[in-house]
Amino acid sequence: MNTTHVTWGMVSSSPPTACGIATFTSALGQALQRRGEEVELVRVLQGDDVPSTSPFTVVAELRASDAPSVHRAALVLNNCDVALVQHEFGLYGGRDGDDVLSLMSRLDVPTVAVLHTVLSSPSTHQREVLNEVIRLSTFVIVMTDSALTTLRRHYHVGTTPVRVIPHGAALGLMPLSAEPGASPILLTWGLLGPGKGIEWMIDAMALLRGLSPRPHYVVAGRTHPKVLAYEGDVYRHSLERRVQENDVSDMVYFDNNYRTLASLKDLIASSTVVILPYDSSDQATSGVLVDAVAAGRPVIATSFPHSNELLSSGAGIVVEHRSPRALSVAIRRIIESPALALSMSAAARRIAPSLSWDAVAGSYVDLTRELDLMTSESVRA
Repeated sequence: MNTTHVTWGMVSSSPPTACGIATFTSALGQALQRRGEEVELVRVLQGDDVPSTSPFTVVAELRASDAPSVHRAALVLNNCDVALVQHEFGLYGGRDGDDVLSLMSRLDVPTVAVLHTVLSSPSTHQREVLNEVIRLSTFVIVMTDSALTTLRRHYHVGTTPVRVIPHGAALGLMPLSAEPGASPILLTWGLLGPGKGIEWMIDAMALLRGLSPRPHYVVAGRTHPKVLAYEGDVYRHSLERRVQENDVSDMVYFDNNYRTLASLKDLIASSTVVILPYDSSDQATSGVLVDAVAAGRPVIATSFPHSNELLSSGAGIVVEHRSPRALSVAIRRIIESPALALSMSAAARRIAPSLSWDAVAGSYVDLTRELDLMTSESVRA
């Protein structure tokens, strides 16, 4: 491998698919390109997807349970220097996404698997799939130390090297600049669906009616496309009913618009606190959490591996799950103490430089030097 000029074959979903992994891959790939690397995309498809708007050349498409597409994808990836496979159980076809194993078993080039989910209590088959992904990889990347601990505790890593490279942030620091007397803006954004915990925040808003000025809660994001296809907008409608039942329609606003990076930046800049009220205690990584911290916003999040790790610096408050009271108490603490909000923002500023996509891409480029060394040693042996 010529590490001065590397071609990355990325296996991932792609915009306009509304998917965190598609967003992740686009941001990472563009950061790699800024460093002089080449990026080609094998686009993962499930169903009748619209044409790609990826910034990269789509060299092949990988369709669920479609053997010819696996063969074509392997051919083009084997012409790259590195295959970078984004792994998430729900991304690929087959049971627990095991179609990805058919692709990885055909790869002859160094293969790096990026694990977006590391379950601490997987099913037997999920464990088998991820163990095989690890075995077929030259390197494995996780995004947090807690994910690394979980991986080593619950899966068979063997001799495969594992590296921790954080999830990058698309946003830069934004100073806290709320006008005196302005209503605090509480913000949750991202694709909606069961498990997001928005209902607990709506209940919490009823406990905050006595604050003056009264806070407003903005829920920004469309329903996740897979949720929409399966059950329609049931979850969103249930949230709207909950707003009415709690009599907080003057405090809660649903923003169902698609947001460009620029408009998302404006939205976050207007916020006082970012809220992640997720139900899951098993979430290994959260792009929303990274972007919020990188923007310098105080964060209130329920307890999951990534929030516990990233907010331990003082950049936010971790609260128990499904507890409107815990959420309301944490919100009051930040709103009623400007000094606390500023200290959280300062803690975020200390973390932010390491979370930029350019810094993250640099870690991926450094990895190619190790891959090159491993390949050279293998040839000598």
